[in-house]
Amino acid sequence: MSTILSVNKIKLNAKPKDKAEAIRMAGQLLVDAGHASAAYIDKMLEREETLSTYMGNGLAIPHGTQDSKSLIQSTGMSIVQIPDGVDFGDGEKATLVIGIAAPGDEHLEILTNVAMICSEEENVERIMKASTPEEMLNLFESGMEA
Repeated sequence: MSTILSVNKIKLNAKPKDKAEAIRMAGQLLVDAGHASAAYIDKMLEREETLSTYMGNGLAIPHGTQDSKSLIQSTGMSIVQIPDGVDFGDGEKATLVIGIAAPGDEHLEILTNVAMICSEEENVERIMKASTPEEMLNLFESGMEA
């Protein structure tokens, strides 16, 4: 998990003006960590136009389109915590935006793990109360082992 998620891919107390900016933040963390090329962010935004990545319970999991696999160097995950939430359409507010870049079908396993962790309301509350990237990382690492 530590190579997939690390403290440099966690942004706390973000204040994006809209969902596109929130997706760009999550994507940029993946790009900066060397998981994907900058063009991958456009593919994340493209996917969002065709299918919302809002999962419910304040969680959105943006990721690239099927044809964006060539833009991915390695599997990675980023987390953007948005205390005030950002509108993801249909009145849904995302407070947690988790970006995923994964070659092959690895993203399905990550999506499943993240969805399971965030399906528990108390887990989401703990994640939203995390005050340091290290605390956030610990919550996800312990959740992934559960």
